[in-house]
Amino acid sequence: MTTLEQQYDYLNAAVSRLGSEAAFEVLGRARALQEAGRDIVHLEVGEPDFDTPAHIKTAGKAAIDENFTHYAPNPGIMEFRRVIADYATRFRGLKTPYDASGVVVAPGAKQIIWNVLSAVLDPGDEMLYADPAYPTYAVCASYLGAKPVPVRLLESKQWRLDLDELAAKVTPRTKVLIINSPSNPTGGVLSREDLAAIAEIAAKHRFLILTDEIYCRHVYGQKFESITQFEELRDRIVLVDGFSKAYAMTGWRLGYCIAPPQVAKAATLMANNTYACTSTFIQKAGIAALTGPDEPVVEMRDIFHKRRDMVIAGLNDIPNVTACMPPGAFYAFPNISKVTPDDKRLASYLLEEAGVALLGGSCFGDAGAGCLRISYASSIDNLEEALRRMRVALPKFPG
Repeated sequence: MTTLEQQYDYLNAAVSRLGSEAAFEVLGRARALQEAGRDIVHLEVGEPDFDTPAHIKTAGKAAIDENFTHYAPNPGIMEFRRVIADYATRFRGLKTPYDASGVVVAPGAKQIIWNVLSAVLDPGDEMLYADPAYPTYAVCASYLGAKPVPVRLLESKQWRLDLDELAAKVTPRTKVLIINSPSNPTGGVLSREDLAAIAEIAAKHRFLILTDEIYCRHVYGQKFESITQFEELRDRIVLVDGFSKAYAMTGWRLGYCIAPPQVAKAATLMANNTYACTSTFIQKAGIAALTGPDEPVVEMRDIFHKRRDMVIAGLNDIPNVTACMPPGAFYAFPNISKVTPDDKRLASYLLEEAGVALLGGSCFGDAGAGCLRISYASSIDNLEEALRRMRVALPKFPG
């Protein structure tokens, strides 16, 4: 650090523990190449390429016209919280209904994850999470001075959790376990048996489970299972969900948690002291999403299903690439270790030389090394072109 940098170094130590999402870094580089005249196929960002359904947009615009443009209560307007509680109960087939008092609305699922972890993690606590995983989990824990403890997802089990490793890594300092099923980045889905084993471990050691179910509407060929269905654990489960993925509402920024009373109260305090509230008219659009026609969500899921099948078949036709069939989300996570173990270098090569923007698997944790993450939230034509370019470029990779 230079003398000038030292003179103006006002940042605290915790900032050095923050990381950025690789998807947005790669997106920035890909856009720069486009501006320079390159043709780029974007498979790096997990954003549905569909428009928000019309009835949701109509509700949002009507809410503005009806002057729902003022402050809302910190945890969300009560009408929306009741709708969320009812929807979450019905969708997951729960016997005991959720109460709206446990619902806390936020501008995005990422924000509510930060609120909850900020409310429960002390410096020195340990947080278990799947590896590879959505980077926000570990970044938040590190920023708070807690210790992120990774537990491997196993490619041999279609990227499901290593339950033996999970049990072995629980210590007296374990405060939280984060599960994400369906998973970003792998598309893996935990089975009912997996969840039962996790529930047993949590009950024995009395830690909190944060279950990130943002991809719960993207499950293919099987029933969605949730840890919330083990209702005897309700006082130690925080459910996180949102609207970005199922309803193509990424830019609306709308998510929520349903939490035990103490956690919900603390998450509300975090809102009170940071962003105050989520935009009221956006909450009205959320009500329309959950109470309106479900056909647009089903149609988008069915299109993703077809894309998944095409992408996985295409990847497995490329020499030295293998890809297991992901049961959920909208990501493929092919193993390219026979091409090179350096997945980030390969991802950079594919962007610069082939015009295909995707991510190295190790961007999501050490257990993702030797893989790539491909978002198939793009058209069939784009996906076919990306596969064609990869098939041509990979044999030329300078190993």
